[in-house]
Amino acid sequence: QLQASGGGLVQAGGSLRLSCAASGRTFSIYGMGWFRQAPGKEREFVAGIRWSGSYTNYADPIKGRFTVSRDNAKNTVYLQMNSLRPEDTAVYYCAAASSGWGMSQSTYAYWGQGTQVTVSS
Repeated sequence: QLQASGGGLVQAGGSLRLSCAASGRTFSIYGMGWFRQAPGKEREFVAGIRWSGSYTNYADPIKGRFTVSRDNAKNTVYLQMNSLRPEDTAVYYCAAASSGWGMSQSTYAYWGQGTQVTVSS
């Protein structure tokens, strides 16, 4: 089970940190990802992280502004979002994969409920 939190309303240029707490079969997690879906658009990849090691990857629109990290002891993955822009407004989802990781949504079998991020101009 994945529980995402930390969304909210922020002005452009501001910051938010999203959290995704995993429970249950956390030993089987290989990678986790963050995705987002803006109104009227398809869900898209934002960032991913391996559950072990230091491997991360990011979508081009958020490179240099967002940072994904994890705390294995807390079974939690974070998405630090800085320099937020109105186009970052979306529902953000975390997802977990038991094998593989990366940008493809089909890799991820487990999904959280989503948390709304709204960036005002």
